[in-house]
Amino acid sequence: MREHFARRAADELQRGLGRRTFFRAAAGVAAAGAVTTTGASAATAASAAGAQHSAPRGGRPGFRGTVLQPGRGPIPGDHYLPSDVDSVLWGYVPSLDAEPSLRMRSGRTVTIDAVSHEGILEDQGRDPVGFFGEQGVPRAQVLEDATEIARDYDRTERDFDRDGPHVVTGPVFVEEARPGDVLKIETLRADLRVPYGVVSSRHGKGALPRTADGPAAGITLEEVMPPVGTDGRATGEPEDYGTVSVFTPVEKGRGVMGGGRIRFPLRPFMGMMGVAYQQGAGPTDDLLNSIPPTLGGGNIDIRHLGVGSTFYLPVQTDGALFYVGDPHMAMGDGEVALTAMEGSLRGTFRLTVCKAGEGDAPSVAHAYPFAETDEHWIPIGLSDPDGAAGGQGSDLDVAMRRAVVNALDFLEQDRGMERAVAYAYLSAAADFAISQVVDRTVGVHGLIRKADFDRP
Repeated sequence: MREHFARRAADELQRGLGRRTFFRAAAGVAAAGAVTTTGASAATAASAAGAQHSAPRGGRPGFRGTVLQPGRGPIPGDHYLPSDVDSVLWGYVPSLDAEPSLRMRSGRTVTIDAVSHEGILEDQGRDPVGFFGEQGVPRAQVLEDATEIARDYDRTERDFDRDGPHVVTGPVFVEEARPGDVLKIETLRADLRVPYGVVSSRHGKGALPRTADGPAAGITLEEVMPPVGTDGRATGEPEDYGTVSVFTPVEKGRGVMGGGRIRFPLRPFMGMMGVAYQQGAGPTDDLLNSIPPTLGGGNIDIRHLGVGSTFYLPVQTDGALFYVGDPHMAMGDGEVALTAMEGSLRGTFRLTVCKAGEGDAPSVAHAYPFAETDEHWIPIGLSDPDGAAGGQGSDLDVAMRRAVVNALDFLEQDRGMERAVAYAYLSAAADFAISQVVDRTVGVHGLIRKADFDRP
């Protein structure tokens, strides 16, 4: 009987890790004198991992003192997905017909190593060892998967002007998910993989872009950031784009800038959590740029979606095809300079399929992204949610109105409020904040306090 359970645990490890990563991880542990690749020892390793890494979620976020290289350190999920070259898309999100990198059952957990694009992009030399080495980061603190992606990724020929920047990991096929369902995504952990991040402003983007056109843009050319004089795009070479990247180390759970004069709290979360979504009537195998968020989530960039949050996304294809990317160590509402404090994270998520009329997914979530935390319900509005404007709809008024409508629908349909009363309540007590203004499709999210409502 014990051998049966051991072999079953070994099978689970192989399904979760993938065969190549399973044997690589087992070999690494064996080299340390702990296990071999037999079924019994694999089960022992799985049991030990569960005991060692069952620390409660929460607490002050920060770097735990160990660089989380692929397959090393705490891996608390039922499954594990590393960011191997074969399991990532660089600059694009999975299509409806994408081949899964991992399969799992609804209600199980998965730990995913997400890789930040900062430090590997073309305008930074596509060499993380060199880029971070210039900031004093030793080679051992540069992630091996980031180095591998920068060096070996060739799934698409990179075009710096056209492609998105994000390293997107997945997709994960959730067995029970079908079109019309909702995928419930609970973020259980978000561990820093390295003790540093980067904040960048580049090539005419951000809240103060270099494309400002005088008074009509509300700012003068002298007020844009980065300054106009740093723009080297005329050469057509990424390294001449005048990118300003601010290296931001982590010390005692805080981000540090200005030579130590500025210290701010960390709030790690995945800027990108999504499911496969098809815009318009195009082919289902079309890759979609990673920058604009959609009804399938993606680059949603809402800073409240960290540990303890729940994110709901409408499913459009069998398996949902969940993916993550754009890991953030900290971000302010608006993300005004273009990026947040970007830094690689190891996230652990519980993925649960909610059927119509079953489970606890809000009714709004069957058609639109929706989120919640312990304190708030979070209706969301996007300026170009279905890609009708090609992901170029940057009108905050549109996003704001949709966030309000989604809030009204939720309060009316799920909380039983009269719509006019709900409208009055939102005006009196709810907050609406700008999620981000830098992803072509801009976003607004509402914060509705749960404490204001009688609990059932």
